[in-house]
Amino acid sequence: MSYGTYNNPMQASLFRKQIFLPQDHGSWVFILSPLLIGLFAGKQLSFASFNLIVAAMAAFLIRQPLTIAVKIVSGRRAKDELPAARFWMIVYGAIALLALSGLFLEGFSFIFFLAVPAVPVFAWHLWLVSRREERRQAGVEIVAIGVLALAAPAAFWVGIGHYDLTGWWLWILVWMQTAASIVYAYLRLEQREQTEIKGRRAQWMMGFRAALYTSFNLASALSLSLLAVLPGFIFIPFLLQWLETLWGIIHPAIGWKPTRIGIRQFIVSTFWTILFILT
Repeated sequence: MSYGTYNNPMQASLFRKQIFLPQDHGSWVFILSPLLIGLFAGKQLSFASFNLIVAAMAAFLIRQPLTIAVKIVSGRRAKDELPAARFWMIVYGAIALLALSGLFLEGFSFIFFLAVPAVPVFAWHLWLVSRREERRQAGVEIVAIGVLALAAPAAFWVGIGHYDLTGWWLWILVWMQTAASIVYAYLRLEQREQTEIKGRRAQWMMGFRAALYTSFNLASALSLSLLAVLPGFIFIPFLLQWLETLWGIIHPAIGWKPTRIGIRQFIVSTFWTILFILT
């Protein structure tokens, strides 16, 4: 940025990252992972793939300025941030519109239907923001990442050039993993608030829900692999997540900073994505 930008309060305020970039850094994996999985499964990159990536990222990013705008209207943030929030809503909206126009011209308008469930889910999120109740809403987050996981079948269909039922398997599997990841993250955050290590029984009781999610995912993937419904080794990434959950239950994150928990979650999710693509 130029020297003049730093000396112009209006210009400087437009580029405050807390307004135009999501501050929950762990959320990036929930859009990048399904996009990468869908692109690799489709096995072919095209200009339509580029448009899809741009549209998906713009839709993901516009959540931040919209959330800021709702906080301003509800009195949670200063009103002088509204111009910046409005600016980035217009920028991201215009980018998304251009990318979607490209997809439409290339014959992929059917993908637009995947955006339909995003509208009520995002409206729900903004409503919670207006009531200061958006934090620690695991149910809302699980539904929301289900919407983000739709990027996987979208990228897959664009790659192969047409609709195919296999895309829905990608969506289900990605959503299963991300839902379990959310539940496990809440377990780790709950553990960090403890002052002492509890007995083994208490640890398993606390981690029961996280273990249930990952065990269900592993059992489902393994069963479908054995039945030849899914590729033979697709259970391996779910095995990794299951082992991580078991380790986390018996090694509570007492005193851990949220950043440390988030980084470990990001690393595990990255390895999961790589293994899923390979298998």
